[in-house]
Amino acid sequence: MDIQTNIVNKVAQSGLVTVDLANYHPQADNVVYDIKDNLFHGLILKEKDFREFIKTNDWSQYADKHVAITCSADAIVPTWAYMLLANKLEPYAATIIFGDADELLRMQYAAAIEQIDMEQFRDQRVVVKGCGDTFIPESIFVLFTVKLSKVAKSIMYGEPCSTVPVFKRVQPK
Repeated sequence: MDIQTNIVNKVAQSGLVTVDLANYHPQADNVVYDIKDNLFHGLILKEKDFREFIKTNDWSQYADKHVAITCSADAIVPTWAYMLLANKLEPYAATIIFGDADELLRMQYAAAIEQIDMEQFRDQRVVVKGCGDTFIPESIFVLFTVKLSKVAKSIMYGEPCSTVPVFKRVQPK
């Protein structure tokens, strides 16, 4: 007796739209410029030495890069020092921010999320993929959820086969 069984993919038939925020991961060259390397004995910034460095450094090495300016040392750095760095980087760098690598990544993700046409998710049941190999800051999940909740029918987190409900639009009676 030959019995054929058809396997039904219920996930595919569910009408769920899966969004993987890792697809919006920046592909850019990110660089952190740590001003600690310009500090005298790791404590203070000497204006004369710093201005000489600013004048003689080859800033073209930052061409088309996304630069985060920071100071990882426990030192007081005058605001004008960051301003001088920004001014010298500006003709070369694609982006310049004050912050660390994580802040730069958050800013780039947020810019990518802002470009998404959220209308494609209008009245859809959306699963925001979790647990991938690519680091996605929690702030990006929050930003995406805020934008998505304005148009989606429902939002879930996880994988289509195992989701955690996040939001469900209440239908007016």
